[in-house]
Amino acid sequence: MRSQQGSTIEISGPWGKMSYSIPAYMSIEQDEAAKTKTLSILDAEDRKQREMWGTARAYLQNHILGCSEGHTAILRLVGVGYRATIEASATTTTATYPGQKFVSLKVGYSHPIELGIPEGVTASTPQPTRILLEGVEKEVVMQFAAKIREWRVPEPYKGKGIFVNDETIRLKAKKIK
Repeated sequence: MRSQQGSTIEISGPWGKMSYSIPAYMSIEQDEAAKTKTLSILDAEDRKQREMWGTARAYLQNHILGCSEGHTAILRLVGVGYRATIEASATTTTATYPGQKFVSLKVGYSHPIELGIPEGVTASTPQPTRILLEGVEKEVVMQFAAKIREWRVPEPYKGKGIFVNDETIRLKAKKIK
């Protein structure tokens, strides 16, 4: 990491390598005794700088965690006949990069839904009703999980749908006349 203002921070780890460019009004101080790095801004009174301070800190935290441990999202498919598979080729969509795999969802439509897995994300199906997404970038992993969830958002009457991570839904009572 560099403490030069307006620089790009390189983060590398066992999962991969990422970079993040910090604005010119931010700097990183390194404390050798405590072996920590601190992100600081020039003017603590400026609202824009304070807002970006927290945003940059969160992005750096996610990048460090992604490079060291990786980010995961577990999707549960709840419903009769709902299942998912990972396939090497798709019939309805084309690959955007060589070697791209596809998630094929059977969630109550007359046809299977095929979604291309983004670069940097690995998907597996430990069970037919579970999808495990892993990757370095949290934003990409969670965006792809949201894209899958969009096809069957959990509904409050029967509790069917695609649930991301530990998501739960409170069931509503039936309307009785």
